[in-house]
Amino acid sequence: MSTECGEPGPGGPSGGSGPGQCPPPTASTPWNLPRWRACVAAAVLCYINLLNYMNWFIVAGVLLDVQNFFHISDSNAGLLQTVFICCLLLSAPVFGYLGDRHSRKATLSFGILLWSGAGLSGSFISPQHSWLFFLSRGVVGMGSASYSTIAPTVLGDLFVRDQRTRVLAIFYIFIPVGSGLGYVLGSAVLQLTGDWRWTFRVMPCLEVTGLILLLTLVPDPPRGAADKQEEAAMGAGRSSWCEDVRYLGTNWSFVWSTLGVTAMAFVTGALSFWVPKFLFEARVVHGLQLPCITDPCSNQDSLIFGILTVVTGIIGVVLGAEASRRFKRVNPRAEPLVCACSLLAAAPCLYLALLLARTTFTVSYVFLALGELLLSCNWAVVAEILLSVVLPRCRGTAEALQITAGHILGDAGSPYLTGLRFLSLQHSFLCCAFVIALGGGCFLLTALHLERDQTQARRPSPGTPDSTKEESRALLSHPRAVPEAP
Repeated sequence: MSTECGEPGPGGPSGGSGPGQCPPPTASTPWNLPRWRACVAAAVLCYINLLNYMNWFIVAGVLLDVQNFFHISDSNAGLLQTVFICCLLLSAPVFGYLGDRHSRKATLSFGILLWSGAGLSGSFISPQHSWLFFLSRGVVGMGSASYSTIAPTVLGDLFVRDQRTRVLAIFYIFIPVGSGLGYVLGSAVLQLTGDWRWTFRVMPCLEVTGLILLLTLVPDPPRGAADKQEEAAMGAGRSSWCEDVRYLGTNWSFVWSTLGVTAMAFVTGALSFWVPKFLFEARVVHGLQLPCITDPCSNQDSLIFGILTVVTGIIGVVLGAEASRRFKRVNPRAEPLVCACSLLAAAPCLYLALLLARTTFTVSYVFLALGELLLSCNWAVVAEILLSVVLPRCRGTAEALQITAGHILGDAGSPYLTGLRFLSLQHSFLCCAFVIALGGGCFLLTALHLERDQTQARRPSPGTPDSTKEESRALLSHPRAVPEAP
């Protein structure tokens, strides 16, 4: 007795095979990974993300000592972060292209080696060659671009739906946590050793550990595997990079959310680099602190701001992800609405924090903490927006373009522009409140296009196994659409 097929083919139940026989399978067995292995891989990626963002802000934690050692002015000190970000944004499209077409695991490993080696070499540069230190920070930014671009797409292929939202929330917790620990590590190592350079010599030990864990415990899943997109998993229908960019340019949810991320990057770039020194100078003005003219500089605000960033980051990311997950049950546009509300609420908090710094530090820190918490609510949610509205085949390119746009228009210039006006730094910071409100408006516009773009991203491309099945079901449910035999 012959076996019948469960799914009809284009030519009927038996497809193109003989009577009573099923057609040969057109797709490979779906890629599968045990749940515990996916969780271990996510833990490793989160650990490396922590180290990644510690590298972003480790200079800010010892900025006064770096300036004294290399004799760098305030305006040129802002260039340290600008060089880092510019190299990162120029490298991001390259790594996005490689991540969509070649081994993501190999690309991540290369990036870790690059930023680790550059960070270590920067600690041995003499004061007479300060330009080499700027160069080393640029190379660190290039290595960091690989991880920021590719790692979220790996997580997107290991988990689905609510699982992916929760894992991305945990992953993005380590952005503010890593940033805060960068300040804390720099301040702690400086106090223990009296030499800021040892901060850059401790990090490579942690990064080599992360590289070994990546090579041994993290798989390289097929693109789109978690969404069961067989086209992506089999590598069919590969488009060119220019076609991917054109598609993303017409994806309005991606465009507006990228502009919202750009506003966030502008504000966080300026605040995270200059706030510790701003508070230090405010204490000097009020006579609560002596100016620092010799090494080491004891800046307790770096430690306080670092701890504040860690705590508000953890609470904010969890709060934003959970609010988005629960709100999505009643409103499909939950993600951009949560981002918009949090940014619009953060604007007055940051404004009051900076305005009150000259009168009362306690109240200023309270509003600063609220502003950081509200900003942190967005880290995981914006990643979920991107993964839900972009086709799996070009998510790496989408991450790269979002990083590039966010940095080139955001934190690439904001530390430098703020440093140019350091004598009126408080007034420079106040424009951040206006920029973050613009970011909230961009996420409101994202909400208008979200559902349409999500539907398009979930729709199988023509010619794939999934689309063939959908076409067959449509023909069977509408017999008149089937041409009659002559």
